[in-house]
Amino acid sequence: MAEEPIVAPVETIDDPETNAMVEAGVFVGRTKTKTYPRMRPYILTTRNNVEIIHMGKILEKLDEVMDFVKAKAAAKTSMLFVGTQPAALEAVTDIQKAFGYPAVSVRWLGGTLTNYKVISKRLEYYKKLKADNAVGAFEKYTKKEQLGIRKELEKMDELMSGMENMTTRPDVLVVIDPNSHKAAIREARKLNIPIVAYVNTDTNPDDVDYFVPGNTKSRLSINWFLGKIKEAIQEGQKEAAAIAVKKEAAPVVKKEAPAA
Repeated sequence: MAEEPIVAPVETIDDPETNAMVEAGVFVGRTKTKTYPRMRPYILTTRNNVEIIHMGKILEKLDEVMDFVKAKAAAKTSMLFVGTQPAALEAVTDIQKAFGYPAVSVRWLGGTLTNYKVISKRLEYYKKLKADNAVGAFEKYTKKEQLGIRKELEKMDELMSGMENMTTRPDVLVVIDPNSHKAAIREARKLNIPIVAYVNTDTNPDDVDYFVPGNTKSRLSINWFLGKIKEAIQEGQKEAAAIAVKKEAAPVVKKEAPAA
C-alpha cells in the first residue's frame, strides 16, 4: 500500500501568507522518533511518521522574531547570519548582499566569537591579500611563491568572504538549524549574545533566545524564513531613517542668556 502524501494541515487556504508557507513546505518537521520533547507543543499531528508543525504556532513565533529583528535593525545593531547547509546558501548570501551583514555560509571557524581578536586579525590579513592581488603586488615573488599565496587566498576567500564586513563582534546571531551549528551556538551562549534561530522539531528550543519552528531541510522553507527576516530588517531601517529625518527637521531651541 502506497504511503499517503504529506499535504498541508489545512483544508482550505485563502490567506496569502498561509498559502506561501504551504508552497514552501514550512510545516514539514522531522520524523516522530527524532522529536525533541520541548517541541511537542508546536506539533499539530503526525503523518507517515513525519511531524506536522502547527502553522498558527509558526506565525506566533514569527511575530516575536520579526519584532526583535526589526528593533535591532532600527538600532543599527550588528548581526551575523549562519547557514552552512547547501539549502541555506542562496538565502544567506542574499541577506549579506542586501544589507552588508556578515555571514557564514561554508564552515564555522572556531573562535569567531570567543576569540574575535584573532579572527579579526585574520580578516584584516585576508583583505590585505585581496587588495594586493587586485593591484598585482604578487608579481614581485617567484612563481612558486605566487602559487602558494594564491592558494592561501583561495582558501581564505571560501571561508572568510562573507565576513569581510564584520568589523566588530556581532550583537546578534541568526542561525539556520542550531543542530547543524552547535559550535556557533556554544560561543554565542558563552558571550550572552542573543540567538535567533529557525528550528526543526528535533531541536531543543531552550538553546536559543528567539525561534521559529519550521522545515530547516528545505531550500524553499529557508528562503521563506530569511525572506521574513529581510522584511523585518527593512522595516527597522525605514523606522530608523524616519526618526533621523524628524531629528534633522526639529527646530533648534536656543537658550536665552541669563539676565545681568
